[in-house]
Amino acid sequence: MPRQVTYKVGIENFEKYRKEVEGAVQEITVEVHELDAEPWPVDTPLRHVGHDIPRLDAPAKVTGAAKYTYDINTAGMTYCGFVTSPHAHAIIKKVDASKAESMKGVLGVKTFEGNRATYPGYIAAGVCAESPGILDDALQAIQVDYEVKPGPCTTEDAMKPGAETVDMRGESNVRGGRPMQRGKIDEAFGSADVKVAGEYRTAVQTHSCLEPHGSVVQVNPDGGATVWASTQATSGFARGAFLRGLGVQRNRVRVLTEHMGGGFGSKFGPGSWDAIAAEFAAKTKRPVKMLLSRRMEHLLGGNRPDSIQKLELAGTKDGSFLGIRGETWGTAGNGGRGAGATNTMVYNWPARAMRQNGVNTFSMWGRAFRAPRHPQGSFAMEAIIERYAHEIGMDPLAVRMKNDPHPIRQVQWRIGADRIDWKKNRRKVPGSDKGVVKRGLGCAAARWSQAGRHMSRGGPYTVDIAIDREGNVTVANCVQDIGTGIRTVMAILAAEELGTDPSLINVEVGDSRLKPGPGSGGSTTSPTIGPAVRTACVVAKDSLKALLALEWNVDESKIEWTDGDFVDPAGKRATFPQACSLIGDDGLRVSGQRQRNWTSPYRETAGCQFAQVSVDTETGVITVEKVVAVHDCGRVVDALTARNQVNGGVIQGISYALYEEKQLDRNLGDMVNPTFDTYRIMGMADCPEIDAVMTSVVSGFNNAGMMGLGEPATVPTAAAVANAVFNAIGVEVPELPMTPARVLTALEGKQG
Repeated sequence: MPRQVTYKVGIENFEKYRKEVEGAVQEITVEVHELDAEPWPVDTPLRHVGHDIPRLDAPAKVTGAAKYTYDINTAGMTYCGFVTSPHAHAIIKKVDASKAESMKGVLGVKTFEGNRATYPGYIAAGVCAESPGILDDALQAIQVDYEVKPGPCTTEDAMKPGAETVDMRGESNVRGGRPMQRGKIDEAFGSADVKVAGEYRTAVQTHSCLEPHGSVVQVNPDGGATVWASTQATSGFARGAFLRGLGVQRNRVRVLTEHMGGGFGSKFGPGSWDAIAAEFAAKTKRPVKMLLSRRMEHLLGGNRPDSIQKLELAGTKDGSFLGIRGETWGTAGNGGRGAGATNTMVYNWPARAMRQNGVNTFSMWGRAFRAPRHPQGSFAMEAIIERYAHEIGMDPLAVRMKNDPHPIRQVQWRIGADRIDWKKNRRKVPGSDKGVVKRGLGCAAARWSQAGRHMSRGGPYTVDIAIDREGNVTVANCVQDIGTGIRTVMAILAAEELGTDPSLINVEVGDSRLKPGPGSGGSTTSPTIGPAVRTACVVAKDSLKALLALEWNVDESKIEWTDGDFVDPAGKRATFPQACSLIGDDGLRVSGQRQRNWTSPYRETAGCQFAQVSVDTETGVITVEKVVAVHDCGRVVDALTARNQVNGGVIQGISYALYEEKQLDRNLGDMVNPTFDTYRIMGMADCPEIDAVMTSVVSGFNNAGMMGLGEPATVPTAAAVANAVFNAIGVEVPELPMTPARVLTALEGKQG
């Protein structure tokens, strides 16, 4: 039977600050499933959870022992590659593959004559060959005749009257979204003391995964198949065209992702390239290796849509928001959808009205990218708030705090402001520094909402635990570790619950033969699997209690788990290893299911970031000198990994703010900077000092109090940097990336 549990939730550390904010700690009552673990209240002393624990797989990664999909080389390996269209829009009239087909070592050719190519990189022909050299020669030998057609590839060109449409049945490339309105927006603007407006733009950003998309596909002699895939969804990879091309039943396909080199939302399922490789594997009965080249990765691997955002803000003279309204446009390529901007978040907006428009273009479709819609929305929303604060002559941090209802973020604003010394270092008059190089501070808020899930298509998420009589523990689920440390998180939680050390926990992940796990996206992995680990450990301890009850000749219900030991009413104690010695030769095997989430007073995770920049007004070069990033991810399980996640999010956010932009030839549509020497991403020399501060918060949603972290760490970075630039030079740079040319243009406008 479910049981009622009353306990305290909220922020665990920073007692000085949490005392200042009402609601930073609260008492709640939840209904806990009979098989679920008891929640840990605020300030519960824990031995491993919340501490700095090095990653379990760190030695394998630094020594090169870790095997990624790119590292898989099996006997009889063959190689797959493609000829792709360089045109934004063309009909593939004819593909002459006769020379390639006649080459020794070419095992298969697949062509796509008659298809309509609607983006550069569209596959016109695929080749399977016995070596990379033969593959290159065969691809060079294939001749393709294209009928080139008009193909607007930018948002603005695609919106023009009479522009060629991606959807041949449509009259326009613009897909107007449903208008969103809450509150009395006209009344808000009619009664406002102050109204400000602005237009903000962000560029298309490619995912730039260090490990490109791809797979190694092998059809086994027994009629099954093994696939090594670079994927964020091991349990959901074998599906659709890939499965049809392979010709193997899904339950006979084993997908392995032992290690994965970045996805950021772009690797949830097989691509058309994987499906072609699967066809070749089925045809040749040999393993086929197919990983995209760096150029192909930029073209096909996915991107964050661009945005054009026109916003208006209405407020009072004393800094209270009354309303926000606007309209946005953006392209997710061929798809049109998913190009919105989340620009009414975080703050209390009594009235809001927004219309989000998707625009079809002749470019590859966008894919989910770390906090979809949020970084571009945050950039514009926080910029218009900055403009409003400047208009009323009020500290922009004070404006944000006045309109932010989240108690945890109220604590975080205070922490961040103190750590960057906001009062001392912010320029009271933007652009007031003397000399060529000017400095400034900016801030912005983060949010996300992911407390984990309890169900998959294959049933409830389940964690298996195996224990032998020596006390060796194996924790298993097919969830993949995409570099964010889920192996270590699972080990820490198991060690905490079982009274052992994380280094002694063996964790098995990334194998579709294990119980289904969630796809690693939306910051869902840890808060989904973590609570299931705890539940499985509780089941394991109950099984050990049963063995001890027989050994001690006591009622099992009388045995307690106290301070990491089993204790009977007479005071007899047994450590976890001592209890394990009673396990039989077959070992102990149990499972724990992820239960439904409870309710929480905090609704979402909170965070904020502060940036300090310098701007050279002669060259337009922006240097980010320091970022203070204060974040909540529910209860922090591994403080070291959590800070690393925030570091990575900040770096990616600065890269988005200053460098990254998919540039297209507007006549041909092809990407003109599809390599890392032309598509600029942030490097080590560009990194500022990053002060990552974790505010551990017992969320109340699940037995571990966990929530996601991957997304929110990158949401506010570009906005904070942009606001710091405004504080430094006294003028907005309203377009990302803030290149030197755009900075100089903004300064020229100020002088004019």
